[in-house]
Amino acid sequence: MTDTAIASTSVLDNPAWHSLTGAHAHLAIGGDLVKRYPADVSPFLGVRSWEEPGVWDAIAELLGSGAELAISHADPEVPAGWAQTWRGEGVQLVQTPRLQTSPDDEVVELGADDADDMLALVERNQPGPFLPRTYVMGRYIGIRRDGKLVAMAGERLHPAGWTEISAVATDADYRRQGLASRLVLDVAFHIQERGDQALMHAAASNTGAITAYEKLGFELRRATPFTGVRVP
Repeated sequence: MTDTAIASTSVLDNPAWHSLTGAHAHLAIGGDLVKRYPADVSPFLGVRSWEEPGVWDAIAELLGSGAELAISHADPEVPAGWAQTWRGEGVQLVQTPRLQTSPDDEVVELGADDADDMLALVERNQPGPFLPRTYVMGRYIGIRRDGKLVAMAGERLHPAGWTEISAVATDADYRRQGLASRLVLDVAFHIQERGDQALMHAAASNTGAITAYEKLGFELRRATPFTGVRVP
């Protein structure tokens, strides 16, 4: 896989839409212009194109008055009456041939029975949005010590040919032991076993995580703005 091939992969410029119209179509709610995940799965919204006439009306109809949405990978002009509630800068990273994946014997697969433990770990470590049923988006794994879930990672968006690794979280007392790297490499191994390639997102300010992912074999593809907007 060459850098040119990575750069030309347009589905990564609009991953939520391509996920909701592809691998996650069974989770999608909405119409031809706008789709969303169930409220307890993910806050992300998929928009076919911000240039489409009527796209903001379609969002308002889908979400309802006063609802808040998260816009990612785009920076559209917000119409009058719509309130921007927050803004963040992120980065998108993609695998390179340097990524040497491997399954991990210690990891356990996580699901509905582990939802409370996953939510508690996310609350303690704040890796990004994770809701009561986010686990239905893909394969989630974790490491337990003395029965306690102390580290986790999993799959989130699935644009065609790619799978996002997300919710990488490790409790403070268990950091610097390589658990996060092991989890990422296990998730990436199973992604590649399916024939997909791995991508990740991180806050631009989280330079420590970005450096760690680059050492594993990921590289920066693009900057990704994230914006919260409230429907009038």
